[in-house]
Amino acid sequence: MLSPKENYLTMLRGNVPEYVPSPFEPYNDMFAPPTPGVDPLPPLGNPISAPNGPVYSAWGVRYVGSEDNNWGALPEPGFIILDDITKWRDVIKNPDMSGFDWEDYFRKQTAGRNSKDKIVICGGVEYFQTLISFLGFNEGLLAMYEEPDEVYALLDYISEYATEVTRKQIQYTNPDILMIGDDCAAYRAPFFSPDMYKRLIKPFHKKHADIARDAGLLIAKHDCGRSEDFIEDWLDIGVCTWNPAQVSNDLVGIKKKYVGRLAMEGCWDNQGRVAMLDTPDDEMMAAVEEYVKNFAPGGGFVYSPMVTGDRTDPRAVRKMDLIKEYFFSHVRNYYS
Repeated sequence: MLSPKENYLTMLRGNVPEYVPSPFEPYNDMFAPPTPGVDPLPPLGNPISAPNGPVYSAWGVRYVGSEDNNWGALPEPGFIILDDITKWRDVIKNPDMSGFDWEDYFRKQTAGRNSKDKIVICGGVEYFQTLISFLGFNEGLLAMYEEPDEVYALLDYISEYATEVTRKQIQYTNPDILMIGDDCAAYRAPFFSPDMYKRLIKPFHKKHADIARDAGLLIAKHDCGRSEDFIEDWLDIGVCTWNPAQVSNDLVGIKKKYVGRLAMEGCWDNQGRVAMLDTPDDEMMAAVEEYVKNFAPGGGFVYSPMVTGDRTDPRAVRKMDLIKEYFFSHVRNYYS
């Protein structure tokens, strides 16, 4: 029998795995930027968490977190470092990495990781999200419409540093997968058109994807919200799996259309009634059964239902036990 790692990789390569992958049988070891205040290493891009007060990105944007968003790092409201896209050359400076000990940095960052039994995933810089961290959300979108050449020039400049970070990550962490982040959609609609994505964002995602493919890595795409309009572009640059595949997309139709070409990780309505703690157990489990029926056939599916709310609440513990028990009794061996 394949290990969870090899089973998951089999799915990403477009084949039906031996058994259904699930976080209940852990298969990955996410390589992420260090946590400020916890890890003694500086982030090389945008921080992902801020549990101990403000932290700064590689370009000087101040990020903050809160208990309400599990201390995830977001640009501090009102903290704008660039108020005119045409002046970016005077303001935005890539970090000077001359003399930086990349090997020591990544050795410390990956200490204790089990790359034999777990997939190692590295990440790239978020171009759209970095742009709006400089200008603010509204002004960033307006710049894309009003000054696309300047936006492209800025992102091209950022990519000089960002692609170097990606190359060094790959060189010193020996990962299996490159995860391209960069949320490009709200829950119900993309932030911009597919054409604008093709012109301003995709070229930089492709730069990282090309580096990863040349190194023999598989490519994953993280994109929350209704991002299905970008799927063909993702496939074009080599993406083979998408998370979290939220239910505001036509997931059943996408599954039928792209089975064997795009794995879908998520597909669970974690914001809907079925994930709430006060939903009756039988109603939740009926939704779990339908979930498996819709997405398990043909492979390309990771079983990952969850509940929303305090995971220490006895209701949450009971519901997660039911979800886990159902995986091992009814879902895991689906393909056999």
